[in-house]
Amino acid sequence: MSVRRRSKGAVPVNVRAHWFVLMAVLFALGIALVVQGYMHHLATVGYDSAPVNGPSGSVPKAVSQGGPVIDARNGAVRTVTPPDRTVALTFDDGPDPVWTPQILDVLRKHQVHATFFVVGSAAIENPDLVRRIMAEGHEIGVHTLTHADLGTADEWRRQLEVQGAQDAIMGITGHAASLLRPPYSSGNGAVAGGTWSAMQASADEGYLTVLSSLDSGDWRLPGVGEIERNLAPSGPQGQVILMHDGGGDREQTVAALDSALAHFADKGFQVTTVGDAIGVDTMRPATAMEQASGTALAWGIRLSGFVVTAISWALVAAGAVTFIRAVLVVFFAARHSRAARRISTAGRGRRRVDVLVRPEVTGPVTVIVPAYNESAGIEAAVRSIVASTHPVEIIVVDDGSTDGTADIVDALGLPGVTVIRKENGGKPSALNAGLQAATHNLVVMVDGDTVFEPDTVHALIQPFADPRVGAISGNTKVANRGGILGAWQHIEYVVGFNLDRRLFDVAECMPTVPGAIGAFRRDALLRVGGVSDDTLAEDTDLTMSLCRDGWRVVYKDDARAWTEAPASLSALWKQRYRWCYGTLQAMWKHRGAVVQGGAAGASWGGAASATCSSSRCCFRCSRRSSISSLSTA
Repeated sequence: MSVRRRSKGAVPVNVRAHWFVLMAVLFALGIALVVQGYMHHLATVGYDSAPVNGPSGSVPKAVSQGGPVIDARNGAVRTVTPPDRTVALTFDDGPDPVWTPQILDVLRKHQVHATFFVVGSAAIENPDLVRRIMAEGHEIGVHTLTHADLGTADEWRRQLEVQGAQDAIMGITGHAASLLRPPYSSGNGAVAGGTWSAMQASADEGYLTVLSSLDSGDWRLPGVGEIERNLAPSGPQGQVILMHDGGGDREQTVAALDSALAHFADKGFQVTTVGDAIGVDTMRPATAMEQASGTALAWGIRLSGFVVTAISWALVAAGAVTFIRAVLVVFFAARHSRAARRISTAGRGRRRVDVLVRPEVTGPVTVIVPAYNESAGIEAAVRSIVASTHPVEIIVVDDGSTDGTADIVDALGLPGVTVIRKENGGKPSALNAGLQAATHNLVVMVDGDTVFEPDTVHALIQPFADPRVGAISGNTKVANRGGILGAWQHIEYVVGFNLDRRLFDVAECMPTVPGAIGAFRRDALLRVGGVSDDTLAEDTDLTMSLCRDGWRVVYKDDARAWTEAPASLSALWKQRYRWCYGTLQAMWKHRGAVVQGGAAGASWGGAASATCSSSRCCFRCSRRSSISSLSTA
């Protein structure tokens, strides 16, 4: 069907505005997905693995053979070891909501302090634990944003990982940390060239690198006894001990820590933080700008996490609803089909007392064909209607066509065919012009590219035997099924549209009488003001108006019309965009139906339905205590 220009009275569509909003929303969603993908899918915290071994020839001996605290600031390399009988206790990979509180409880029990090298992503997820660490006198260091291996990371990622973790710490605590521990590091002898380069770059940014001189090995989960033996000092020399409060099951760490601290006390060792052990103040107050930046980062990551979580749950809910909907569609479509067969059987004279057989509708019908540049298909459409077995009056409304559409119809010289020529005003105005010229109360509307079968009109209008029925939807079929696009649309029309309409018919909430084939009572149309041009989906808008006016809208599956579906992706996109946007417009226009009583709104005492928005979308179909006479047959 050709695309029409809208009439002057139509509601303007601010394309720029809504496209801007759409792109902004998509951009925000994309950013959220990228952030969460980086924070989680690229993160390696939680996967215990052995430290990277080295060293490389590029690592100075002062580092590979020096103390565990490395100061490479100002170009000079200096290493520091804690004094004798001093233990700097450090924990990596936290905070963890399960194990970090237990470790803090053990430290408080023994009245000692430690240094916690926190992962930025974990800190953002557990800010209260980070604040508790600070409040209880412990020290905080940087362990990157996502537990990335700095030795293999590009420079841009190293900066992102270190600064991201620092921002998270500043945003949560209001303090900046000057201690850095690269993930997967251990002692000085294991420092490789890539790690050393990262340590130098971080030193230029003011960081002291803290390795370890005594590895508890708790990341291997060797058992409490083995961890205790690893922690036992072999002499009086000072140590920087490596343990973990996150990244996995740390039950063994908690148990071993309790006994190890008691053992250190018995041996006369002082257990403290790295900063206290080497006599350096490692935490400074963050500036207001730094704290604001850190807070913004933390909330941005939390918001992106909320968005991704919401999308995940929405997908789960959508999957569940889709499955339930599919089951309901199949069930009620089968029920609708059985009911239709019963009526057909009863109509052929078989005795059935449970079926209400209404009189046949034989009165004449006016068929309105709005046409705008339909020269390719208008002849076939008109000839198919003229060949109807039912008496019809045909009114072709040429809506300012420039391809000779009206001349083609005139040249046919077919009886009972009237051509109305008018300036282009849009499909609603063409339909209204035909409606004003119609001489019969029963009106069928059909697109100019649609072909009827001989008995289509007669089959379509039979539900009008019920005086409650104001409109009837026919069964639209795809004529151009060739190619993958046509085949897909054929499947969609059969499954997505017509099976849906069977369900809507049973539930009495038919959302749309399609423009390709629909029948109406003329007086019902006049009561609602004719066909409105307020939306891009005039068929959905009109159907909603009729429902809200108290009319029943039903579906006739044996009234078939063959229409031309879009043959290109561009045409398909334009059609679906118009459908979706127009449906949203119609839903908004008729939003009052949500609380309206009667056939279109909520009615708890009897048969009721809510306004639906076509096979493309739906407000809701409320629970009902009775269904149509067809479905109960």
